[in-house]
Amino acid sequence: MAVYTDVSFEDLEKLLTEYDIGSPRSFKGIAEGVENSNFHLQTERGGYILTLYEKRVSADDLPFFLGLMEHLATRGIDCPQPVRNRAGKNSIVLNGRPAALLTFLDGVSLRKPDVMHCAQAGEALARLHAAGADFKPTRRNALGVTGWKNLAADTRANADSVQAGLAALIETTLHEMNEWPTTLPTGIIHADLFPDNVLFIGGKVSGLIDFYFACNDAFAYDIAVMLNAWCFEQDGAYNITKGKSLLSAYRQHRELTVQEIEALPILARGAALRFLLTRLYDWLNPDPSALVRPKDPRDYVKRLRFHRNVRNASEYGL
Repeated sequence: MAVYTDVSFEDLEKLLTEYDIGSPRSFKGIAEGVENSNFHLQTERGGYILTLYEKRVSADDLPFFLGLMEHLATRGIDCPQPVRNRAGKNSIVLNGRPAALLTFLDGVSLRKPDVMHCAQAGEALARLHAAGADFKPTRRNALGVTGWKNLAADTRANADSVQAGLAALIETTLHEMNEWPTTLPTGIIHADLFPDNVLFIGGKVSGLIDFYFACNDAFAYDIAVMLNAWCFEQDGAYNITKGKSLLSAYRQHRELTVQEIEALPILARGAALRFLLTRLYDWLNPDPSALVRPKDPRDYVKRLRFHRNVRNASEYGL
């Protein structure tokens, strides 16, 4: 979350005439994340998040994202719910940006999740995969292999200014993605279930947020994203105990096929490349109006180099 587009108090007053949620008590921007503009709104009836969609979120995808959150809630997944306005719409246009008002979830995200938190997150991912099974709308993964190639082309000229040899590492890894598996079990995936998108209360998952990369893709790719996001330490070392905990908890609710297990090394490599490329692009093209600095892509260079040396899924804790 972050703030790129400002919302004045006058904008807020006009907006609230369209909703039946009471009078505002507080309203402030949330200076976290890198994708959308987010504001915490407190009214006499409760808390809400106002999101203005920027950068990689298309207005055409909003019905999918917002509909998915409504669907998952009916299947027992705690996630933000779009608030419909007086006209019955769950999205609007505000200051030239597509926007939505969402319910606020209690809980805290963890900067340093431990082994038990990883298990909780793995279970939550498996439950999400099951809950999305009967969601009918579909959306392709815009940040799949084709998207990586486009990002690589956009960053190639300046990649080595971030780290020597980075352009060559990206190109070599992209070439290896020609072996990307295409016949694995698929369905609705979150595609961005980082620790800051999982909320905890008392050591238990209290909610999942930020579904704006959700799409139809391989379930095992979603697991690979989580291994990258949850199981590396600050020095770049992979914590196999965390990996084992996350994978074991997931498999208690959905067993992996032999093909998924065999594919895990290349899936993890691809997931590392995906986040390396988006962070690299943002690092090279910073928005001076944003309240936060783009995330350092070099963290994912370390992870990608680790995955390139993995030959068997047992090295992740299976």
